[in-house]
Amino acid sequence: MSELRVWVDQDLCTGDGLCVQYAPEVFEFDIDGLAYVKDPAGEMQMEQGARVGVPEHLRLEVIDAAKECPGDCIHVLRADDGVAVAGPMAED
Repeated sequence: MSELRVWVDQDLCTGDGLCVQYAPEVFEFDIDGLAYVKDPAGEMQMEQGARVGVPEHLRLEVIDAAKECPGDCIHVLRADDGVAVAGPMAED
């Protein structure tokens, strides 16, 4: 199974927090009320479009977060070819 990468489009983030509920190891809110991704060391990646790897044991949670996100701002991509597997660019 291909490695996945995830990023959050803060311009579309509504701050509902479902992503943090689904996968707090991957998503975190900043003081601006928007969600950001965290690297494997737990450091929040603040730059727009920052992508991080999805831990194998959290794949389903991250995909579910992307599918349930009211802002449709979470992008989950295959690392090897960049094809969207969940989020606004994914084909259902």
